[in-house]
Amino acid sequence: MNFKRIDYKKYVSWLCLFAIVLLFSILSGRFRTFENAKTILRQVSINGILAVGLSFVMISGGIDLSVGPLIGLTATLAGMLMVDYNVPVFPSCLIAIAVATLFGLFNGVSITITKMPPLISTLGMSYVVQGTAYLIHGGLPVRGLPESIQFIGQGYLGPIPVPIVIFVVIAVTGSFILNKSTYGRSIYAMGSNYEASRLAGINVRKIQITVYTIAGMLAGLGGVIMLSRMNAGQPGTGKDTSLDIVVGCILGGVSATGGEGSIVGLIGGVLMIGVLSNGMTILGLNEYYQLLMKGAVLVAAVGFDYYARTKRAEKKSRIVHSADSAAVKAQSK
Repeated sequence: MNFKRIDYKKYVSWLCLFAIVLLFSILSGRFRTFENAKTILRQVSINGILAVGLSFVMISGGIDLSVGPLIGLTATLAGMLMVDYNVPVFPSCLIAIAVATLFGLFNGVSITITKMPPLISTLGMSYVVQGTAYLIHGGLPVRGLPESIQFIGQGYLGPIPVPIVIFVVIAVTGSFILNKSTYGRSIYAMGSNYEASRLAGINVRKIQITVYTIAGMLAGLGGVIMLSRMNAGQPGTGKDTSLDIVVGCILGGVSATGGEGSIVGLIGGVLMIGVLSNGMTILGLNEYYQLLMKGAVLVAAVGFDYYARTKRAEKKSRIVHSADSAAVKAQSK
């Protein structure tokens, strides 16, 4: 086996996850139960679905802070259609996911046309989405949902919860698209060097629009699962979720500057955030400590990512400079 060809970066998150699981297992017997493991996987599945969509955006060189609030909007809209307008469950869910997809499409189009920094554009859109979620139902939760909606968030396929099955399907599909398709390779190329990709004939505008559209669609799917799991549509659901998803992506090896990342590493990063939150809750640490930990982890991960990329760029520059010098010497002789 040629060990030099293995991309170890994608497995770092899994090694860290193993260490964190081992630590919490030693500190608390409640943590190492099968039921708690199932709870963690069920909780992580929604964030994982959103993280797959966000990874497309981040690998292409962008960022989307509106995916979290889209959970609340989708859940509220779908619930309102079912309860207030007696629309059947399936069409209600499709309409809500379509609306979330349109918000993602709008993000992509606005960033592509205006050249506005994605951070600013999607931050503003996150407030628009939150406001819309509160306005459409007067800021009140939607209750009294039909029982048939519960399957997608609370049901099982054999011994496995349905949200976990959906997450696995989305993750496998996302990994296939990124690694095995021309579209996926174009996303990596665009994230590595936008201008070079454009000059090479890649339709960078189309890719930029579609990755944000995909992120919106998967955020909508996550909102429907959250609606089913909570059995209520809460407008404020997900408004603080974007940070967890971004941290999970970066911990999983998705570069904050684009061009790098894998779904395999991403899953480890998202699980790491879920395990940290669950473990600290079991140990009785309040949410302030959890916020402190997540913020510190985000700064450390982004700092390491930038440092590593800078070192690689300097090494590449030295190699190019040495090659140019050797060529000049050869010509002078």
